[in-house]
Amino acid sequence: MSHSVAIRSAPVEAALLESVAARSAASPQRRVRLAGLKTFRRGHLGQSIAATALGTSAAGLQSKRKTNGRSAVRAAVAVEAPGGGEAVTRTDIRNIAIIAHVDHGKTTLVDAMLRQAKVFRDNQQMQERIMDSNDLERERGITILSKNTAIRFRGTKINIIDTPGHSDFGGEVERVLNMVDGVLLLVDSVEGPMPQTRFVLKKALELGHRVVVVVNKVDRPAARVQHVINSTFELFCELEATDDQCDFTTVYASGIQGKAGMEPDNLADDLEPLFESIIKCVPGPKVQPSAALQMLVTNLDYDEHKGRIAIGRVHAGKIARGQVAKICTPDGNCRVAKVVELFVYDNFARVPVDDVEAGDICALSGLPDVQIGETIADRDGEALPTISVEEPTVKMSFSVNVSPFAGREGKFVTSRNLRDRLMRELERNLAMKVEDGESADTFLVSGRGTLHITILIENMRREGYEFMVGPPRVINKEENGKTLEPYEEAVVEVPEEYVGAVVDMLGTRKGQMLDLQASSSGTTVVKYRVPTRGLLGLRNAMLTATRGTAVINTIFDSYGQWAGDMSTREQGSLVSFDMGPTTSYALFSCQERGQLLLGPGVEVYKGQIIGLHQRPGDLDLNACKRKAATNVRSNKDATVVLAAPLEFSLDDCVEYIQEDELVEVTPLSVRMLKNPRMGKKGKK
Repeated sequence: MSHSVAIRSAPVEAALLESVAARSAASPQRRVRLAGLKTFRRGHLGQSIAATALGTSAAGLQSKRKTNGRSAVRAAVAVEAPGGGEAVTRTDIRNIAIIAHVDHGKTTLVDAMLRQAKVFRDNQQMQERIMDSNDLERERGITILSKNTAIRFRGTKINIIDTPGHSDFGGEVERVLNMVDGVLLLVDSVEGPMPQTRFVLKKALELGHRVVVVVNKVDRPAARVQHVINSTFELFCELEATDDQCDFTTVYASGIQGKAGMEPDNLADDLEPLFESIIKCVPGPKVQPSAALQMLVTNLDYDEHKGRIAIGRVHAGKIARGQVAKICTPDGNCRVAKVVELFVYDNFARVPVDDVEAGDICALSGLPDVQIGETIADRDGEALPTISVEEPTVKMSFSVNVSPFAGREGKFVTSRNLRDRLMRELERNLAMKVEDGESADTFLVSGRGTLHITILIENMRREGYEFMVGPPRVINKEENGKTLEPYEEAVVEVPEEYVGAVVDMLGTRKGQMLDLQASSSGTTVVKYRVPTRGLLGLRNAMLTATRGTAVINTIFDSYGQWAGDMSTREQGSLVSFDMGPTTSYALFSCQERGQLLLGPGVEVYKGQIIGLHQRPGDLDLNACKRKAATNVRSNKDATVVLAAPLEFSLDDCVEYIQEDELVEVTPLSVRMLKNPRMGKKGKK
């Protein structure tokens, strides 16, 4: 087991101590927790020590568990349904969401849970990451959209929601937390709590949800379970969790092996300890079955035969197939619609039912214009508070393709096509915003990050759309006459020999070091607070500087003072000044000026970026020049040797371009070009 050693500069250490002291002075309860936390971090992981840290004895905690049981008092917002009715707790259902940082094993664990719940036949062949049904999710190996499923364990139905782990898709997680009563917090046994873990956990704790901590991948050779548990408990205290929430149950698991246990070195042969912990620790939904119907639409799906499908949890009352209901918004606007079909999730499938009672998660069709955040109610029902998510921090311009190759490959090329597609995206993607741009054929799309918007671009490209996008820009705010810009917390895990390059790179981008920890395994974790615009284009540059060994994770922190001007790209671009197919003869001389992005025989046009200049400023080149024909025989062409061109993906192109450059996106190609509407501008 590796032990981490904290290495902090004197100013950083002083700032941390000052921050802790300020928070401690502000809250007597905080002082008790931090005093207990010092004891907790010495390595004692027993419940009695955790109880002491919370100011509660072990005997008192056991008494509290017996008294409260499944009907523990939660700090979530109470749903008051009109029409009265006594609130009861359903013991036959558990609603949980699985939350974690990206690549900590959420989807793999869900696969094991589905298999062990006998959802599939023993001889049924199923692919890995069953919940990742989207093509992009499988290609990138990440979860993009939240998905519902359900299993049964000893007569209890467990509704499971698999959520994205990347910070750019935090809006998906914020939405689904309204449907559940508890969460499984997955933490990697080596990495511990990461930035996205903090963000999602904060939202869950604010809603009063009970948390079951699952330390996953305990079979890894470098697992440091004790350190991870300490860090997780400290994170709960920093997020001001209640005493009841801090008394979390810990389950140790290996998702890929399908094993779990209450001790890291004593795992059972299956996931039964995990299922038992969910039944025991996550309370059943507290509902008013005799009250008027209230169902908050949390997600949308689409079926070619059934049309739009609304997904949500029934908070009060009962909904039935064929029922005439109202679709209401908090401002009092209502319209009437009829529920045509009704489904519940059971064993990885939508099962048609006649009615659904309060506390269960269901899907229904027949409401063609329903939106996320609206309430489905009966005649006496009232609207629930709508869903709110964090504001976007990055924006990009989408415009009609005006390059010389426009219309060659795309099916949808007009501004009307572009507008309709972007407006449809808003129906499902609450964390995204679309505004009109400077011209009639330009639209400003705002999102949580570049990946959030890039996924939309890739989906549109595969659907046959052809358009152009500009460089990502941060969204600033004005307060008291001062300009504020978004800051993010960046955590970089890098081998020790490349720490200097990482620190230098983040320092030139106005980053402020918060922490630096070195482990005995030779890996160093550096934590910075960096302006969001300083992170644009950072990933590729950092991978180059560290020979592909750096792992960077970021999460939005807050808005802060404008950090001043900064340079994010030192080199210029190689730009073609002629139109036609590239030739080996021309590229042989072009490659001496920098790194090329294409090979011979590729059609290019004037203004297209064909490579990366090795010096600041742009350089115009002729990549289409042919060798002059003479009467003398020569085999000189056979000796031309070209270096392999760089292959830029869509994400790489979006990170690379600057203010006077654009990315042309078509179903078959991704090209970069100089913005024809802007004058020629070299690197300053």
